[in-house]
Amino acid sequence: MNWNNKALFRLLWPLVVEQLLGVTMGLADTVMVSSVGEHAVSGVSLVDMINQVLIMAFAALATGGAVVVSQFIGRKDNANAGLASRQLIYSSTAVAVVLMVFTLFLRFPILRLVYGSIDQDVMNGAMIYFLVTALSYPFLAIYNSSAALFRAAGNSKVTMHIALLVNILNIGGNAVLIFVFHLGTLGVGLSTLVSRIAAAVVLTVMLTNTRSAVSLKGLFKIKLSPRLIRSILNVGIPSGLESSMFQVGRLLVTRIFTTFGTAAIAANAITSVINSASFMPGSAYGIALLTVVGQCIGAKNTEAARYYTAKIMKITYSTLIIFSILIFTFMEPLVGAFHLSPAAHDMAKSFLNVHCFTMAFLWASSFALPNALRAAGDVRYVMITAIASMWTCRVSIAYILSYGLKLGPIGVWYAMGADFAVRNVCYISRWLSGRWKEHRVIEE
Repeated sequence: MNWNNKALFRLLWPLVVEQLLGVTMGLADTVMVSSVGEHAVSGVSLVDMINQVLIMAFAALATGGAVVVSQFIGRKDNANAGLASRQLIYSSTAVAVVLMVFTLFLRFPILRLVYGSIDQDVMNGAMIYFLVTALSYPFLAIYNSSAALFRAAGNSKVTMHIALLVNILNIGGNAVLIFVFHLGTLGVGLSTLVSRIAAAVVLTVMLTNTRSAVSLKGLFKIKLSPRLIRSILNVGIPSGLESSMFQVGRLLVTRIFTTFGTAAIAANAITSVINSASFMPGSAYGIALLTVVGQCIGAKNTEAARYYTAKIMKITYSTLIIFSILIFTFMEPLVGAFHLSPAAHDMAKSFLNVHCFTMAFLWASSFALPNALRAAGDVRYVMITAIASMWTCRVSIAYILSYGLKLGPIGVWYAMGADFAVRNVCYISRWLSGRWKEHRVIEE
């Protein structure tokens, strides 16, 4: 495919909107369940943190499938692209069912292991929410995989529309089940389950009936291809390990704030919300790199891969620099909107100062550029770099700066900047070296 400016714009803007809708859904859940009480908010948030780690497995397989399928599309091998699409659905669903059964039987010991002793009303709400969301795992896996297939084909508008559908069903379901039927955490869980079922069904029907390269026609006449499943797992497993270690590292680092009091916890929570929201465009551009570079590699056109990666990275840097300037300029009213204590207010501003610098100059090459390497099959290098940097910089340096050098909670944000800087050096040098050209995702 010729990725001219118009084609890139058609791919990029729906991805940005889709990322925004994803944040909106999580925010809506938190706001609406807060009306039930603190125990409900706590129960839902505790389970969501565990769910995020488990869900990484589906996201990783979707990444592996997207890379494999996009390379077949770039090669104009529609038969294998379709076959690989079906293998992705089979493998992701199988993993999701295993995780669902595991969670359904062990959700209580999992909660105890991760969080220790928690209040009984919080535990009751968490157990109910964990049960219902676990039932949604297979549908979420199908949803994620199907969305990745549409993106691999360059059709991100469909996934944006489905994300909108999910938001409408989820928010509408929350409103009815929480405020009308007073089901509390059960209502939040059921809304999530129904929205994921709807998304999975709609996308599966669309892919089954499409004539594009990612068609799932013949999906229910199950035919496994070990060769293609192996290709998907070769990309998906390293990506999954990397993401899981990242989440575990984040949990360990977040615990530092709890030792510095409520003000530090609140300041970090607010800064993290702004942090996540401001990274959304960059995340969308990173997803686009999987499709664009994957198709270029499939077509054996590494120069095109270089050209379009440079183009998308320029867009990513430009966007994040603009966001950084806006946050820095309007920092006072932005933080003030959250009604923090004076100590937490000042702390949040100091965290945001670090965030603005790291986002503008370091984030793009730390988290968007690695997707170009993944799309070329250089996944092990990305995984090793990410895990090593996470644990030696973000985690270890955070503890050294915060406690050893007595910088307090700001040390965590400095450590995050150090993590970004190391990733920058490693990923940029790897891309410029051209070593990624030596890897193969699909067999000749």
